[in-house]
Amino acid sequence: MQTQEMALITRDALLLPDGRIEIRMVDPSYLHVVADVLKGKYPLAFGMFKANGLPPCYPNATQCEIIDFNQLEDDSLSIVLEGKQRVKILSAAKRKDGVWIARTLRSHNWSHEPIKGEFELISAALEQFYEVNPELCGLYANIHLEDASWVSQRWLEVLPLYNKDKQVLMNQPNCHKTMDFVLDLIKSHVD
Repeated sequence: MQTQEMALITRDALLLPDGRIEIRMVDPSYLHVVADVLKGKYPLAFGMFKANGLPPCYPNATQCEIIDFNQLEDDSLSIVLEGKQRVKILSAAKRKDGVWIARTLRSHNWSHEPIKGEFELISAALEQFYEVNPELCGLYANIHLEDASWVSQRWLEVLPLYNKDKQVLMNQPNCHKTMDFVLDLIKSHVD
């Protein structure tokens, strides 16, 4: 497989394929990266921040696209990213301006599959979560509550877990372990 250089953005958050996240950009160097990405100079990867890590993120990241942006009142830039493809960070170098450029290798995305049986509960719970958090639901034109992979990945993005624990679930070959984990978690909170 062929490796690819990508500009790397890290945050203490998770973005997976078909997911969306809104982030605020204030660093002038990264504002230039956004411009370069929009011009097609670099693809963009989003990684979960890892303190004292070199590179500064966990090895599993997601290639993403900028699908929207807005200038905020404080003149910073808000961008909405949409995850496209899982990638593995093989190495990364920090440029003089502080921007990280990563060498990546394409990884396997989870296959789409229907939610069946008792796992429909995790889909219903995600729908309720979005009703309580309309700002997150508002990032999506379409939500795919019928797709086990889509629902599992959205739960991984929003659950308050340690990043290393999210990485373990992300490294599975499909969404089944995440579905089991989320279902157990929901059942443990139901009287």
